[in-house]
Amino acid sequence: MSSLAQKTSVPNPDEVIGFEVGSDFHLATYEQSIEYFKRLDAASDLVEMRETGKTSEGRTWYYVLISSKENLAKIDHYKEISQKLAHPKGMTREEAQRLSEEGKAIVDLSGGLHASEVAGAQHIITLAHQIITEADSKKFKPILDDVILVLWPSLNPDGQDIIANWYMSNVGTPYETARTPWLYQKYVGHDNNRDAYMLNMLESRVVGRTWREWEPNIIHVHHQSSPFPTRIWLPPFAEPIAPQTPPIVAREVNMIGMAMAQELETEGLPGAVHMGKGFDAWYPGYIDYLPAMQNIPSFWTETALYRYATPYFYTIRDFPEHRKDLRVESLYNSPWKGGWWRLSDAMQYMQTASIAVLDYASKYKETLLFNKYQAATTTIEKYKNEPPYVYIIPQAQRDPVRPVELLKRLAFNGVDISQLTEPIEYSGVTYPKGTWVIPMDQEFAEMVRQVMDVQVYPDLRESPDGPLEQPYDAAGWTLPFQMEVDVVSGTVPMSDAFREALKPVEGTPLDTTDDEKGDLNKVDFAPGAGFDTDGVAAGIKPLAGQLRGSGSTLWLDPAQNNIFRVLAEAMKSGYSVGYDIDNKKYGVRGVSRGKINQWIKDYAINASMGSGSGDAVIKSRIGVYRQWTASMDMGWTRWLLDNFGLPYTSVRDSDFKSNNLKDRFDVIVMASEWSGSIENGLEPGSAPPEYTGGLGELGIRNLNAFVEQGGTLITLNRSSNFAINALHLPVKNVVDHVDRAKFFTGGSIVQVETNPNHPIMAGMLPKANVFVYNSPIFSTQEGFEGEILAKYQKNGSPLMSGFLVGEEYMNGNAAALDVKHGKGHVLLFGFQPQWRGQPMGTYRTLFNAVLFTNALPKVERETSGEWFSKPSQRSGEKTNGKD
Repeated sequence: MSSLAQKTSVPNPDEVIGFEVGSDFHLATYEQSIEYFKRLDAASDLVEMRETGKTSEGRTWYYVLISSKENLAKIDHYKEISQKLAHPKGMTREEAQRLSEEGKAIVDLSGGLHASEVAGAQHIITLAHQIITEADSKKFKPILDDVILVLWPSLNPDGQDIIANWYMSNVGTPYETARTPWLYQKYVGHDNNRDAYMLNMLESRVVGRTWREWEPNIIHVHHQSSPFPTRIWLPPFAEPIAPQTPPIVAREVNMIGMAMAQELETEGLPGAVHMGKGFDAWYPGYIDYLPAMQNIPSFWTETALYRYATPYFYTIRDFPEHRKDLRVESLYNSPWKGGWWRLSDAMQYMQTASIAVLDYASKYKETLLFNKYQAATTTIEKYKNEPPYVYIIPQAQRDPVRPVELLKRLAFNGVDISQLTEPIEYSGVTYPKGTWVIPMDQEFAEMVRQVMDVQVYPDLRESPDGPLEQPYDAAGWTLPFQMEVDVVSGTVPMSDAFREALKPVEGTPLDTTDDEKGDLNKVDFAPGAGFDTDGVAAGIKPLAGQLRGSGSTLWLDPAQNNIFRVLAEAMKSGYSVGYDIDNKKYGVRGVSRGKINQWIKDYAINASMGSGSGDAVIKSRIGVYRQWTASMDMGWTRWLLDNFGLPYTSVRDSDFKSNNLKDRFDVIVMASEWSGSIENGLEPGSAPPEYTGGLGELGIRNLNAFVEQGGTLITLNRSSNFAINALHLPVKNVVDHVDRAKFFTGGSIVQVETNPNHPIMAGMLPKANVFVYNSPIFSTQEGFEGEILAKYQKNGSPLMSGFLVGEEYMNGNAAALDVKHGKGHVLLFGFQPQWRGQPMGTYRTLFNAVLFTNALPKVERETSGEWFSKPSQRSGEKTNGKD
């Protein structure tokens, strides 16, 4: 029994949970884990459990503090030291050294972010038990004295329960290792680790808010996807890494990675590997890497996984050819030779790595704390002396809310934002009072630059003619491009007069983390408290909406995203909604002036009153296809529709077995998915029968009939390949089966020209930025009837940010099409208008598309012949959509 302030006997997790944690065929749920930590908290003065918010499904989310009794008694003092070192403007080097000696290293450890990677959350339980029961040992006493451990029982509580309950219900059946037919997060599943800078998910905001409270010195997130047959992948990362990573932080990450590897070897655990070609740190959206640009050594590790808690015996025959010789390599010093692999093995590797991180933090506590100060001050000084010195964001934009959405996210991530108190000149331009300014001489400037600048992904090849090294994730994400926000990057230092005109943004933060209380700030579309638990984010407000003109119809410009929230409310309330072809606006009739004024105020939209009702009344019954292969892109589609209040019905494979789709729906949306997944779904025998199979031949015939009878089918990105082939459309994807050495976009932003008169493109700029990722490129074939919605320029590269090889495949071809099919339409999108919730500049194309129903496609309108493929249709000729 430890003498370190134990209240009662330390509970054994196996006795609390009911089985040996880590044993074959068993997984602890989140509730079981939390019950254990509550017992541990009650038993030990070394443990303090804290509530930090709610999950998307309403679970109470906890983290656990573990440290010495003395440290926990002074926890607020050590948190204050951490804050001072993280935000050291005006601090002397001597003061930083003193605080580094006095403070404690705060280490944030977690697992289970990707809930199907089950060992992470399971090892957290046994790790805590080991630390407390061995608190007096030579290994753990210095750790408890020098380190404050912020331990998350799970970084995805909803997912842990989803996976554990699914697996335990199938143990001993033929479906024991079957994948779940639903995502392990309400909307986005695996993409919960791709949302760090956007903070679209509630869980991302909870974690981000907690990290800003503690400003940890190390963040370590456990994953399970080590490149086979290696047993654990550790930093250093593969090439390339994000160019804005502070060098001293990158060095610390590399040091910690090697410390983990050394401890694994000491414990006789072979198979650790570093770098390689998989896990690069280029994309800053990872929740476990963005903090590196907030001056925190932040990283993930990848431990080997078979399937859930089912064991597997590997032989050398399972190994790939290049690993069968068990060759010792510089960064793979002890090749794994095969044998049994169990959940308990993965937990042992993770636990050893976690303890190595804690040991490193204890031994190098002062260095870690001082280096946070050093990284922050180096960044501040850097941008005092080199561009960009400042980012300037005007309030007056096509959509006045879009810059607010951008700035609130930056503020929530700890960025200081100011506004001009008077008109002032900068670099030859006078900016009005109220203009937002991000001075770059601040500690988190590297994060700002990483999301604001254009990305130029390096062309990495082993030889000039060799294959391209593909990014692990996206290659380009520049937020001003994706969000269609005008941002000025300042290339000259701020004058004294300009600085004096800046006032830091301050607001009154909302004192709640409960998203069940309704939308507490309707301007941004994050529900509940949204971003406004942060004081700076709460102070970022758009220009007030304006209502002009007179008449009985409210006319709304789709250049503004929030008008679609108004349309959703109007349709739900039974108001008449129409669309005017000539003005390219939506009209709402029959609404009281009081209600209209409330919309203008709540959503900060600019609108006008006038006469008329539009050329077509819109009443759209929306279906969203939800296959049992659990598509993340479908999840993002649902998230977007939900946040804008547009009602829809989930359409399953079984719904396509009867030929009544047109009786139920006007439009069906298919998110980006591979053709085989849509057609065939989960293979029979791989999951319970009710979840296997896709649309099949019958479903495809009925989908075809739905369109031919007058329905609208929307296919996003890869699903367009399915529609082209299954419905025999006279369209070709010109990059289908093209080798990626000849054509590759890597998840990038490109520019397209948009059809100015088609309702789908209403509100779009003539030249617009779209996000492409494994995207089709269309050419129309003989027999095509319809219209080009967006196309690539005839010559040169359309690349705006990221990486592109093979621009000639894009030149002159279409990025989106409206294909007439029978009495209906197939809208083929060769881009992702809702990718991870980021491209707010293209949301409207999806919203316009789901409203492109009823009489609207048949309304006559003027369209230039360049948007048609029929040679008989010349420029200026009047065409109509009648069949």
